[in-house]
Amino acid sequence: MICGLKKSKNRAPRVLVIYKKSLVQIYIRERKNVRIRRLLEEGGPIAKRLHRAHKEHVDSLEEAKNALKTLGARAVFRYRSDLSNAGEFDLVVTLGGDGTLLWASHLVGSDVPIVAINTSPADSVGHFCAGTKDNLVEVLGDAISGKLKETRLFRMRVEVDGDVVTNRVLNDALFCHKCPAATTRYLIRVANRHEEHKSSGIWIGPAAGSTGAQRSAGGRILPKSSKRLQFVVRELCLPNNSGLQLRRGFIEPGQSFHIQSRIRAGHLYIDGPHLARGVGMGSELSMRSSDEPLVLLGFSH
Repeated sequence: MICGLKKSKNRAPRVLVIYKKSLVQIYIRERKNVRIRRLLEEGGPIAKRLHRAHKEHVDSLEEAKNALKTLGARAVFRYRSDLSNAGEFDLVVTLGGDGTLLWASHLVGSDVPIVAINTSPADSVGHFCAGTKDNLVEVLGDAISGKLKETRLFRMRVEVDGDVVTNRVLNDALFCHKCPAATTRYLIRVANRHEEHKSSGIWIGPAAGSTGAQRSAGGRILPKSSKRLQFVVRELCLPNNSGLQLRRGFIEPGQSFHIQSRIRAGHLYIDGPHLARGVGMGSELSMRSSDEPLVLLGFSH
């Protein structure tokens, strides 16, 4: 499906650009980190990679500003940590990599399309990205003119003790002990089946995230149009004759997946490390398909 932006013919398209900062910007110019400055000054493979990624990203940011001005868009640029919502825009553009796209996805509902640009492809995977710094101008032009293919990616809803944490999980959620070396204990329930586990934690997420951690932990890659959720247990403790079977599986649309924490220092991580919250002993986690898909432009994976 080709997407046309929901904009008025009588005004310029309103575009919100959400960008990341390079490690050089964060640790050298802002935080004045002496150790990393010394590392960069000494040279070597790591220093070369950081310098290259910084230059590529800064150049891409400047090119995007010029391109959007030429295209006649009313563009607003915001660093990703400075935003609490996406406001009233016709299009959201992310400049960075998959991490920036995931961050921005929590600010965007199903009524505004989003397009991602990988500003440093040598340093970032860019699974969700429609283009790179090399074709940035073309991608932005196609996004504004409505020529990019639209993909609706289904997301996941997460609740803790009946309170909605988010309705916009695109990649995955991880429940585990706060300390990665400690055992995660929990009760898992799927439909009428339940088991008590000791493991390193459990991944659960929609199809869009099935090529990442779910796959690495032993799960399957789902079609991007799938509405199913997938759960994958990490390093499950299997005592003799345990009979545990809920090691991985699928949650169908309309079903819910439940976890009851059996640890005091549990943690829930959503779409990476930045959105996290503690989960105490006895707390109930519930996951199911969200009714708020993400409209992603130019997604071809």
